Amino acid sequence: MEVSVVSLGGIIQKLTAPGRNGSYDDVVLGFDIPDHYTTGHPYFGALIGRYGNRIRSGRFLLDDSEYALAINDGENHLHGGHRGFDKVEWDVESLAGEPDTALRLSYVSADGEEGYPGRLSVAVIYSLTDGDELRIDYRAITDKPTPVNLTSHVYFNLAGQGAGTILDHEVEIYASHFTPVCEGLIPTGSIQSVGRTAMDFRIRTAIGERIDNSDEQLQLAGGYDHNWVLDKEPGDLAIAARVLESSSGRQLEVFTTEPGLQFYTGNSLDGSIRGKQDRSYVSRSGFCLETQHYPDSPNQPAFPSTILMPGEVYETTTVYRFTAT
Repeated sequence: MEVSVVSLGGIIQKLTAPGRNGSYDDVVLGFDIPDHYTTGHPYFGALIGRYGNRIRSGRFLLDDSEYALAINDGENHLHGGHRGFDKVEWDVESLAGEPDTALRLSYVSADGEEGYPGRLSVAVIYSLTDGDELRIDYRAITDKPTPVNLTSHVYFNLAGQGAGTILDHEVEIYASHFTPVCEGLIPTGSIQSVGRTAMDFRIRTAIGERIDNSDEQLQLAGGYDHNWVLDKEPGDLAIAARVLESSSGRQLEVFTTEPGLQFYTGNSLDGSIRGKQDRSYVSRSGFCLETQHYPDSPNQPAFPSTILMPGEVYETTTVYRFTAT
């Protein structure tokens, strides 16, 4: 395997994965030239923070104070704001003496950046293991209470980047519940069973099998763009999802310590972006599996808390494991 990382946004620019007959192909969407990431794109491969996903109206209460965040998604706050962690320059260093090939990325977010309280110091380690795994370890500390929800926004196509849609990819998500959304893709606050809905991926199902159903949740998002509540103990590194692409024989397994998983099917791609090898990224030509806490958690007291306190350490791990069948 090979991974290439751009310091701008901590972007995973290239990731090769094993396929049938020993072939290794690049399976992530993006650009050949790093400078192209400065012209605007839908978070291809980027590190996301301070808060991955949406916060309703860009506002939340913390210790009796209301904070107003940048509004960059209709009336809401998305993925850290106008200049989230996907648009900042990360310091990058190689980790000598590590058992796996590894890079450490670090960034200090100033108090008040994009409206967030507290000075947040963040470190992210990308590791490639001998088991054909990309491991991502996140760590952060703060000097004031602040919401934190870090993730990676890699778009995968296991047939190879630019190889068409991902509708024939077969997905299994280890979750019995999800968080339904209303207009603006903001959670309603309820936690609903996936049973008898288009959100049920407990049995491996092709992405395209139900994506255009009349299900209200699919209509609101134009496809899948929802948070699943994982069937796992909090903090345990456990399997969250498995995806198989039969023509290449590639299989991706996602393990995480996080309680949630955002499954997004590239609904907003429209063919106007030409990516690596000048390939057009059409609608649903990539999928994302963003490990996370739930969207809008600062405004949803029933959801697991995302507030990091001074003296605490934010630590999460996600592993993307590739095999060939």
